Amino acid sequence: MKAFKAYDIRGVYGNDFNGETVYRIGFFLPGLLETEKVLVGYDCRESTPDVLGHLVQGITDSGADVYDIGLATTPMVYFATVVHGFQASVQITASHNPAEYNGLKISRSDALPVGYDTGLRELEKIVETGGIQPAVFRGEVKELPGIKAEYITFLEKSRGDYSNLKFGIDCSNGMASLLVRDVFGNEPEYLYDRMDGSFPNHPPNPLDERNTADLKRLVVDAGLDVGVIFDGDGDRVMFIDEKGRFVRPDLITGILGIHFLKEEKGRVLHDIRTSRAVIEFIEKLGGRPFMWKVGHSHAKMKMRELNAIYGGELAGHYYFRNFFNCDSGMLAAILVLNILSELGETFSRLIDSINVYSNSGEINFRIDDKESAMDRVRDYFTGIEKPTAFYDFDGYRVEFPQWWFNIRPSNTEPYLRLVAEAETPELLKEKLGKIRELIQKCGGY
Repeated sequence: MKAFKAYDIRGVYGNDFNGETVYRIGFFLPGLLETEKVLVGYDCRESTPDVLGHLVQGITDSGADVYDIGLATTPMVYFATVVHGFQASVQITASHNPAEYNGLKISRSDALPVGYDTGLRELEKIVETGGIQPAVFRGEVKELPGIKAEYITFLEKSRGDYSNLKFGIDCSNGMASLLVRDVFGNEPEYLYDRMDGSFPNHPPNPLDERNTADLKRLVVDAGLDVGVIFDGDGDRVMFIDEKGRFVRPDLITGILGIHFLKEEKGRVLHDIRTSRAVIEFIEKLGGRPFMWKVGHSHAKMKMRELNAIYGGELAGHYYFRNFFNCDSGMLAAILVLNILSELGETFSRLIDSINVYSNSGEINFRIDDKESAMDRVRDYFTGIEKPTAFYDFDGYRVEFPQWWFNIRPSNTEPYLRLVAEAETPELLKEKLGKIRELIQKCGGY
C-alpha cells in the first residue's frame, strides 16, 4: 500500500490512501498493540476532520476507547502517551508535506515508534486482508483535557532568560502556533502563527531553504539575533543566524552539546549524514558521538539502547533522553536560545567556529535504479582511493582523509539523496562533479 512508509503512514489523502483505509487501520490497531484504549491527537490540515472521523469509527468499532486530546503537536502526543500510560497513540499529521497530504504517526507504550520494521508491516497486511466484524460493545470517545497545559509546564522547566536576545519565530501556519505564545510570550517577532492547514504562506518544510525566505528577511530587516522556524507538526525546528543565513541542522546537534555535555560526558546520537565538523566538536566537548540510520523510528530505538543524552538529525529532529528519547522542536528551540543567551556571542560566530569544512547539504536525484547508482559511486571512489572508514547501514558513507560522502535512498520520497563534505570548496566541487556524472550515467537527474 502506497501510504505505508518506513516511519509512518503518509500520502496524498484520497489518492495514496482514503477513509476506508483509515477506518481499517483504526479497527485493527488496538489488537495489534494489545490495548483497549488509544490516545489520538491531530493537526490542522483540511483533510484532518475526515481522517479523524474514520479513525475514531474504526477504533470504536473494534471495541476500544478513543481518548481525544484535540489539536496537538506531535511531541504533545508523545508526552501524553508516556505521562498518561497509553499503550497506543496516533497523531494525525503529514508533518512537513504539502497541504494535500495527510498521515498517521503511531506509537506504542513509552512513545516507542511503530515503524515498518516494528509493526507497520504487520498492520499493512491485516489492513489489506483482514475481515471486519464490529464488536458487540463499541468503544467510547472520551476527551482527555489539559495536555497542552501539562506540556507547557514541562517545557517551562527548561526555559531560560532571553531578555538579551531579539528573535523571530515562523510557525509555518502549523501546530507550533498552538504553543509559541504560551512558551515565548509576546516579545518575539512572529510570522504565520495562525493555524491554517492550507499553508497559505509557504509549505511547512523548513528544510527546504526557500521556505525560510520570509524569516530571513525579518531577521535582517528587524536586526534580530536569531530566527526560529518550525515544521507543520512541531517535531522539527531550524534556525536563521543574525546575518540571515540558514543554519544547517546538523550543526545544531553540535551546539546542543554546549548545554548537555557540561555535566555528563556520554553518548550523542547523530545520523549518517552528519558533518565531520560536528562529530569533532562533540568530541571536543567530551561527548561520545554515535552514528546511526536516518529516521525518527530508528533514532528513538537507538537512543534507548545507548542511553544517549541527546541526538540530532540533518532533517532537524532533535531527541532528548529527558523527553522520553523523543523529538521536540519546541524543546530544541528553547535550549538553543538558552545557549545563545548564556554565551553572549553572535550566532554566526558560533556557527562559523564549528562549520570548518565545505559541505554540500543534501542533494536529491530522481532515479529509478537507486541501488545501481549507489554501487557505481561507491565502487568508483573506493577503486581510486583507500577509504579511512566505510558504513553501509543506511546507503553508504565512505570517508577519505580529505573528504567523505553519503549516498542513500530516501525512505519516504522517490529520491536518491547525497551529502558530501571536503576540506576545501575546490575539492568539494571536484568530487560533486564526478558524483553527478556517475549518477547521470545511471539515468539520474
